[in-house]
Amino acid sequence: MSKTLLITGASSGIGAATARAAAADGWNVALLARSKDKLEKLAGEIGEAALALPCDITDHDELNAAIEKAAAHFGSLDAVFANAGTGVSNPGIEKGNPDEWHAMIHLNVLAVLTTAHATLPHLRKTRGQFVVTGSKAGRDHLKGSVYGATKWFVQGFAGNLAEEMREWGGRCTVITPGMVDTPFFDEPKPDKIQPEDVANAVVFALSQPGTAAVREVHIMPND
Repeated sequence: MSKTLLITGASSGIGAATARAAAADGWNVALLARSKDKLEKLAGEIGEAALALPCDITDHDELNAAIEKAAAHFGSLDAVFANAGTGVSNPGIEKGNPDEWHAMIHLNVLAVLTTAHATLPHLRKTRGQFVVTGSKAGRDHLKGSVYGATKWFVQGFAGNLAEEMREWGGRCTVITPGMVDTPFFDEPKPDKIQPEDVANAVVFALSQPGTAAVREVHIMPND
């Protein structure tokens, strides 16, 4: 019986690449994002192993409904990839935009927490794994970066969650890439990390035997 991976932010970039890589490795993939058209196109490309679940993961009811649909459709949840995230248009503290901070913190911090909260009962049943997208920006101090501060939260949260999950045989992994060539940036960056590189790291972490917990995978562009 195939295992099931639930992915947030699955419609493009790292999320879409991970869906393809995981499906190629034999996983079912439940795809969550706001973009219905992109999700359905990706699910159609992958085939029966994919389920498109358009939703806003910052809305608790929509998130919970999507998670329950995924578990019912595939029979279980064996792993979760909390990948959805965003940045801001106005960098810095003094010149930053508090409204942008609010929206970013809601997605980068609170939605990660609620995704974990809603999926852990399912993962406990399967002794599963929670994977979350962090960043090099969550390991270094960057001038005035509120985005980086949200990823510092993710870094700490992932370690704390790993200790909680370890009590019942579960695992938590944080993936911390440097600059990735994704729609997050306005201009293409072909010499930087590719979404497929991050997807390979996720699949690697998920493929480890039960005796090993890959707590962090840190990836840097090789330029």
